[in-house]
Amino acid sequence: MDRPTLYITRQLPQPVLDAIPRYYHVFATPADRPPTLEELHQGVAQADAVICTLTDRIDDSVLSHATRLKIIANYAVGYNNIDVPAATQRGITISNTPDVLTDATADLTWAVLLALARHIVKGDTWIRAGDWPGWTPTQLLGADVSGKTLGIVGMGRIGQAVARRASGFRMSVIYAGRHRVPAPSGIMWEWQPLDAVLAKSDFLSLHVPLTDTTRHLIGRRELTLMKSTAYLINTSRGPVIDEVALVSALEAQTIAGAGLDVYEHEPMVSAGLRALPNVVLLPHLGSATLETRVRMGLICLDNIAAVLGGCQAPNRVN
Repeated sequence: MDRPTLYITRQLPQPVLDAIPRYYHVFATPADRPPTLEELHQGVAQADAVICTLTDRIDDSVLSHATRLKIIANYAVGYNNIDVPAATQRGITISNTPDVLTDATADLTWAVLLALARHIVKGDTWIRAGDWPGWTPTQLLGADVSGKTLGIVGMGRIGQAVARRASGFRMSVIYAGRHRVPAPSGIMWEWQPLDAVLAKSDFLSLHVPLTDTTRHLIGRRELTLMKSTAYLINTSRGPVIDEVALVSALEAQTIAGAGLDVYEHEPMVSAGLRALPNVVLLPHLGSATLETRVRMGLICLDNIAAVLGGCQAPNRVN
């Protein structure tokens, strides 16, 4: 029997690619760049299954080229890049990769938070440039993290993982979200309305999916509610923050700083952000550990195998 055809929109870690040829015919060698629209159309038209990434826009016009497609396995937790209703109407399963990247993203959130609070990037740049004059009592004074208040917006898997890590810093944790989430034994966190979380947090970390209701969730009004000494961290989705409003708030020192792993118009990063000294900017590294990215790929393959074998995908989202 002929092997099913698999279209992969991007280069994936080698252990994932090594697991594919035994079971699938790969439509084309995946490249380490976004596919062109023509490539998307050709791949979708020929494939029984697709693995795509969060940056690949799979809309109704792309799906109209599908002739035998059974499943789109999104190489991400979020799936706002896919027109899910259009896929559902065509009988195409959409799956994602939940849970597997929770710890990696939570770890990175804390890396950004600490780098921001303690001027890690500035210090590294100073040393590498050979400009460090030596220690002084007033040099690169940052902010304490231990004992402060951590605010979390979105208490899903990643938000909870970030909150659990806060106990090691003796932080008070408050959160805003659609649902109230019981705290694990020995850990304290408290639900409060969003405005209260904004006003009370020393560090505010965003962990919401991108939807119509969360787009520009943090805008000019919300930034004004925050403390002038507060730091904003976003490792969720770029458009959750109104980037123009954020640049204005940072320039006016309405808030003390921001740490971003995602951007409103990714991969473009606004010149206003790049020019500011009180930001830490990362190139979307949330899940970027080898172990996590390999597991994400294998989960995609598990979902595909289930659907092509006549079963429901373990991580079906539609």
